[in-house]
Amino acid sequence: MKVGIFFGGPAREREISFAGGRTALTHIDKSLFQPVMIFVDGLGNFIRIREEFLHQESIRDFYPRQTDERFRVYIDSLADRPADEIDAHIAAIGERIRPEEFRHSFELAFLAMHGPDCEDGAIQGLLEWFRIPYTGPGLMGSAVGINKILQNELIALVNGQQKKTATVRREAWEKADKQEFFAALQDKLGLPIVVKAPHQGSSIGVAIVRENNLDVFCKAVEQCFFTLTTQPDGWSELARWADLSEGERIQTAQKIANLNEGIGFPLALEPAGDIIYHPAHLLDVPSFGSAVLQSVNAEDEVLFEEFIAGQEFSCGVIQDEEGIATPLPPTEIYNVTSFDFDSKYKSNTTKKRIPVETSLENNRKIQQSVTEVFARLGMNVCARIDGFITADNRVLLHDPNTIPGMSPSSLIFKQMAEIGLNVTQAITYFIRQSLKERIRTGKDTVRLRHLLRDLDAQMDARRSRSLPESRLVVEAAAADAETQWLAAKAEYGKQAASGEVRPVVVLKTAAGEKPLAVNLLFKDTLAEVEEALTKPVHPLIEETRQRARSVTERYGW
Repeated sequence: MKVGIFFGGPAREREISFAGGRTALTHIDKSLFQPVMIFVDGLGNFIRIREEFLHQESIRDFYPRQTDERFRVYIDSLADRPADEIDAHIAAIGERIRPEEFRHSFELAFLAMHGPDCEDGAIQGLLEWFRIPYTGPGLMGSAVGINKILQNELIALVNGQQKKTATVRREAWEKADKQEFFAALQDKLGLPIVVKAPHQGSSIGVAIVRENNLDVFCKAVEQCFFTLTTQPDGWSELARWADLSEGERIQTAQKIANLNEGIGFPLALEPAGDIIYHPAHLLDVPSFGSAVLQSVNAEDEVLFEEFIAGQEFSCGVIQDEEGIATPLPPTEIYNVTSFDFDSKYKSNTTKKRIPVETSLENNRKIQQSVTEVFARLGMNVCARIDGFITADNRVLLHDPNTIPGMSPSSLIFKQMAEIGLNVTQAITYFIRQSLKERIRTGKDTVRLRHLLRDLDAQMDARRSRSLPESRLVVEAAAADAETQWLAAKAEYGKQAASGEVRPVVVLKTAAGEKPLAVNLLFKDTLAEVEEALTKPVHPLIEETRQRARSVTERYGW
């Protein structure tokens, strides 16, 4: 089956998606699927990219060609350029492919994109229009999963949870007395206050206001609207733009262009309505006066939530062979003050453990709650739902992710490893279960049934011939044991994706040789592996494995 792996995208999380696309390419089962890499740029162009560019650290390292050495920009900053110039940038990395041509290039779309246009039903609707099956939840589950305000309301209807929230629209915020608004919000929610952009992912557009400081609060709200106030008493560097040196202006403009910390380009200068595409164009502005600079994709509403003190967790949900929602073991995120973008992707201090370090009953309560929300909010195939368990044992959920992160160390892969599936097998699960769910939509069902039948025939044929075992030995006492460990894990992933052998990592100690279960391959160091081997399997893990047995038997070895 030809599988188009869609990655990148126009959302602010595009770099995370770029890494996810590489993961899918590396780990997809090459004996079952032929990957076709479809890079989606910031302007929404679909590009069949040459694989040589996938090894770059960042999208901006290869696309577009950077024409101003002072800045690193995305293609969005060239949106005002002639079409033939955009075409030249596309041709430099691959071939543009239009939606009506999709069916000539692949039979199914594997979605590794995140955020608006990617997790909100937009790309799903486009693919359904052109009769292309895709991975992950369908239109309804995706639309609900991207809207944090609607999520809160629907989750409360499902499980009765009580969490204090408030919202403000952009127009009301501009007219409001900021001091009075902040005081009223504190009366309702207390401190700290969590401020969120409602339609973002990867914790982009999330801030926590921990003290009664109006400037900090206003800056947090602007961050989540994706705006910058330029008047002299504003909260951004633009307020003192005229006093900045050229170097400081360049640094500030680049910071604005960085999607994980800035608001991104193009920008609208309000109230004039002028559009600024490239950060270099900011340097031509001598002074901004009293104005507002906002992303052309600015949020129109901001969500405020009470701060929940408790143990933070994330719990995946998949479906078994009958389509019944089946929870995975929840992962606790600890040793971090807030699980923001930097904590997720840049910090080495954030710790995770499976399951949550609480009672068995509380872990069961988490699984039951996320399963119920998954089913009642119209989700299918797979989702990851985050939340907190409080000191008084309440489970409070938020932020369902309908396309969980796809890096090799992502939480969803770690949790699926606990039931016995490696990354390659998890990807096969996503594809096959998605085919089953797309059939249920009643669109192009005959062709989809044939695709599913052919895939099952291939999987059954391989299972019947039993793959030969490939042993990857790591000597615990060796001087380079940690290097061996990292090499063995990488080789395991490569061999598993070949579909030709059954790799097994074996730990060799003075006591003998110990084949390692797949969940142990997610440990960073051998010391962590050896510690895990001394502990009994947690009862929740045992229960989850039993519940997911039909999934493991079909996709495992």
